[in-house]
Amino acid sequence: MLYKTLAVGLLVANVAAAPASVEQVEADNFVAEDHEQRRELFPVYALGTKCARRGCSIYSQINSVNPIMSVGNKQATPTKALEMLALNDDMNTVVYSGSMCTRRQAMARAVGLAAGMTMAAVNAPSFAAETKTVKMGSDSGQLVFQPDELKICKGDTVTWVMNKGGPHNVVFDEEAVPAGVDVEKISMDTQIGDEGEKFSMKFDVAGAYKYYCEPHRGAGMNADLVVE
Repeated sequence: MLYKTLAVGLLVANVAAAPASVEQVEADNFVAEDHEQRRELFPVYALGTKCARRGCSIYSQINSVNPIMSVGNKQATPTKALEMLALNDDMNTVVYSGSMCTRRQAMARAVGLAAGMTMAAVNAPSFAAETKTVKMGSDSGQLVFQPDELKICKGDTVTWVMNKGGPHNVVFDEEAVPAGVDVEKISMDTQIGDEGEKFSMKFDVAGAYKYYCEPHRGAGMNADLVVE
């Protein structure tokens, strides 16, 4: 519901300014996609293409769309027309996608387009990337990572912060990382003991990772990381 509310809010400005030629979809209008019935939520512009009306990906269909769009008695520029299509596509993705990362990336692009950024900017690999923080040692001094289970998206960064009970480090288990990942490159070389010291690593390979604090592995200071 939160994604749907945010998505509708982002489109208010565009819908309010849309001319009479914009298609209005009835509440009971459903379209078939992947052999399932789905509601067409954001048919913002009628470009006369199935892709525009049915919410298929602008990123895969962009070459087949005529980018000159009639708006009243004027024609939008090709770039602006494609940005509007992309915004429409991202809003549908935010609501329908089953992937947390896909929804997050679509929302980030939609916010950027609504704010006037270019498609080149919002499509940059690092545009929707985030940084997650993991504490090394709990506030009460327990020998744990907090959180000890974390899910991130490809391109995100994890920052481990020395908190309590040090020294600590982050060592990835070579038997529990995706194929081809070099654990020496993603593990810490040294241990840190001063509160506030940090270690950061960006993850670009999807899969499941396990890591531990070498000095306190026997005490159960282990953690799991999933990169989607």
